[in-house]
Amino acid sequence: MNRFAFLIHPLDIRRDVARRYPWAARLPEWVLEALLRILKPQVLGKIEGVRSPFAETEGWLIGVPMTPKGLLTDEKRSLPLLLRACQMAQQMGAQIVGLGAFTAIAGGKGKWLADHSPIPVTTGNSYTVATALEATVTAAKWMGHNLSDSTVAIVGATGSIGRSCGVLIGEGSWSVNSDSGKAVPRQLILIGRNPDLLQKIKAEIGDDGCPEVVTTTNLREGLKQADIILACSSSVAPIIEPADLKPGAVVCDVARPRDVSEKVRDLRDDVLVIDGGIVEVPGSPRWQFSIGLPSHLTLACVAETMLLALEGKVKESYTVGPEIRSDYVREMAALAHRHGFRVSGLRSFEQVLDSEKVEAIRRKAQALRTAR
Repeated sequence: MNRFAFLIHPLDIRRDVARRYPWAARLPEWVLEALLRILKPQVLGKIEGVRSPFAETEGWLIGVPMTPKGLLTDEKRSLPLLLRACQMAQQMGAQIVGLGAFTAIAGGKGKWLADHSPIPVTTGNSYTVATALEATVTAAKWMGHNLSDSTVAIVGATGSIGRSCGVLIGEGSWSVNSDSGKAVPRQLILIGRNPDLLQKIKAEIGDDGCPEVVTTTNLREGLKQADIILACSSSVAPIIEPADLKPGAVVCDVARPRDVSEKVRDLRDDVLVIDGGIVEVPGSPRWQFSIGLPSHLTLACVAETMLLALEGKVKESYTVGPEIRSDYVREMAALAHRHGFRVSGLRSFEQVLDSEKVEAIRRKAQALRTAR
């Protein structure tokens, strides 16, 4: 049996530290931040019962005591801690390590760890892209959007996940299902902070893909005409607010922490926001430490790490660096199908979405459009 480890860290310092230490919920945030600075990586719990028709795996969650801001700005501290976590994973018997949330950004998006870790690593971003695109297109159909008639916006298009989503959907090569055909949006809007990188990504799509590709560094302008949005930024705080979205918009929030403000959930009952990258795990998974999802579900980045262990692809690092290979995205989608992983029913802000809720959103959006 090949085993894995997966690195996580606090996204919300009070909530996430309290999951491990309940007494921490009573402490001021400055005390919690000071506590994180003296802690070392530690094993949070084991994951067992992951079983496909062909193989079985188990692994460990390892906590890295750093906030998103720290992982982005303090590599002098973060990289040794991440390397120590990988060494712990090897000592426990793992053959591969997955990098969760901002641990996947530090050190050149996993590249530094791939060069220094005693065992291979993956950011899990290939399967994250595959599941995000699948869930987005499904949600868009539920809301009555035809991809070929829609404007699609990619938030964070210059990041590894955003770039891959933009290129794949712009080329129409996002699906491993041949029945899907080569569907491309009517217009694709790439939103990011670096105009030169945006132009480079636009050029990658080429002339055979989406007929109109637009780039912008203005988030608000880029969002206001979008029917379908993939939110993939690496912001440490929400950047999409209620006023940014048109009635009937579908937003797949792939980012962790979230790109979409909770105000959208509270104030906009005419838009559909779905959680990106949530998948069902085969077997009877048991988690000694919860990552905030039911035991049969996990994030796609965790699932990619599990899949590589199940398939025995543990000889070298997989999804690392600033660019995600399109063939890796399709390979992970195929491996997921083989081993029985599948995109979960749609969820919004960690709550299950059923057809009645989606239909109510669709009707409200239609009424607002008619009123205009």
